[in-house]
Amino acid sequence: MLKGMGKPVAALLLLPLLVLFVAMVMGSDGHAVNLDAILAGMSAAHPLGTDALGRDVLARLAEGLTLSLSVGVTVILLGSVIGISVGMTAAWMGGWVDALLMRIADIVLSFPGILLAIALAAMLGPGIENLVMALVAVGWVGFSRLTRAQVLALKHAPFVEAAQASGSSVIYIGTRHLLPNIAAPLLVEASFGLAAVIIGEAGLSFLGVGVQPPAASLGTMIREGTSLMLVEPLLVFWPGLILFMVVMAVNLLGDRLRDRLDVRGLM
Repeated sequence: MLKGMGKPVAALLLLPLLVLFVAMVMGSDGHAVNLDAILAGMSAAHPLGTDALGRDVLARLAEGLTLSLSVGVTVILLGSVIGISVGMTAAWMGGWVDALLMRIADIVLSFPGILLAIALAAMLGPGIENLVMALVAVGWVGFSRLTRAQVLALKHAPFVEAAQASGSSVIYIGTRHLLPNIAAPLLVEASFGLAAVIIGEAGLSFLGVGVQPPAASLGTMIREGTSLMLVEPLLVFWPGLILFMVVMAVNLLGDRLRDRLDVRGLM
């Protein structure tokens, strides 16, 4: 699988996957407080040391990486469903429906994405569920605009008109004829969107409006480590490095998908 992604992607994913594997083998508890091992250095028991509460950094990294990826995938799935539905409806219906839905999308795009997500997360309150809702509220727009453009280009294609003439329903035409033909650019959009969501989740958690302690997130780990940078800079270095490598790997994967699927002229 990694070979198909390309060597740069596989190399960048090597360390995060190694962190997950070693943490799983060791079975350490990232929430177990050990006041006798505060800021302990690297050892056999704690390969990456411990934090200010004596919690195992490796175990918390694994938990934070898993949470970031879970949030990212969830947001992309929900955002794509909403965005594709809105885009298809706007393109197919046209007229005032198209104008209304696209003006809503324009309003969302008029705000910087991260600032809008911060405002929504602050209003909804901290927590993973509210974090996902805030990121979905920002992330659906890209899918909707891309879907609308692609459906408009295919709306009067012969195979679509033939399906209409045969009496097929709008939902059937959308799911069985249009969606498979626009899947390639949507897949590329999803890959780039995943990287943005992972960064967004880390940023919101860093600011305190996302994942809350004692749950581990790469963003919360960086925030907790900033106060100890002069004493133990590795508490910031490790989650920052994992975040960088995962986001870079996802971006490179998106570039590779775009080249393989040849969708540069469609986006």
